[in-house]
Amino acid sequence: MPANTLFLRLEAPLQSWGERSRWSIRDTAPMPTKSGIIGLIACALGYKTDEQIRPLSQKTHLGIRVDAPGTQIIDYHTIGGGYDYPTLLTAQGKPKNSSGSPHTELSERAYLCDASFLAALQVRDENDTPMIEQMAQALQNPIWPVYLGRKTCVPSRPVFAGVGIYDNILNALIRHESFTHYRSTQLDKRPFTLTFTLETDQPTGQRHRDNIHSRQYRTYHPRYTTTPQPDDLPHYTTKEENGHVSLQITA
Repeated sequence: MPANTLFLRLEAPLQSWGERSRWSIRDTAPMPTKSGIIGLIACALGYKTDEQIRPLSQKTHLGIRVDAPGTQIIDYHTIGGGYDYPTLLTAQGKPKNSSGSPHTELSERAYLCDASFLAALQVRDENDTPMIEQMAQALQNPIWPVYLGRKTCVPSRPVFAGVGIYDNILNALIRHESFTHYRSTQLDKRPFTLTFTLETDQPTGQRHRDNIHSRQYRTYHPRYTTTPQPDDLPHYTTKEENGHVSLQITA
């Protein structure tokens, strides 16, 4: 039976998933956005058009397991640098000046530092399972480089983290044993729980506008997610062997 779920390991010293970014203020969501993950996969597939990219979002559910939430940092940027060339342009295409000199734009950009997430994409309809194999192959042999939100955020581990057959996306994330060194060095031997965020078809929970409708026109449809309560989730311990860290369910 073909796999219905694709896993991605999203881990890097820096990653950034803009959800409400405008102009000079570039935020990051606390975990990967669906538009960012679909964009990553579209890069791997070499997709350019809305007709190619839109089904990747519309035909899948997304779930995120937060293995290491990371720390948010703000980076100070300047754009333009006050030089005559290259220079910033106005909406009319003319050089942008401030007090008669070439304009320098100040920008604040947020990143997640030392964060690691396990993402799972599951097809909504079993007739779309060939999509999972196609995405899996592309992530292992990408046409264009993949990155975690911004082009400067290069993954520190291979993004492809396997495929499988699961009855629901929560069970897929719970059972996946892959873990991260970012978090394992901070944990003691006591059992712990993890945070999960799950996409839902019902208009309940937290609302996001990151369901790609048109890349060309930068339009997005709303998407809703829920977070299971800790009492409903298993407890884990970690196991390290041959340099790899894995999760073990204790209860």
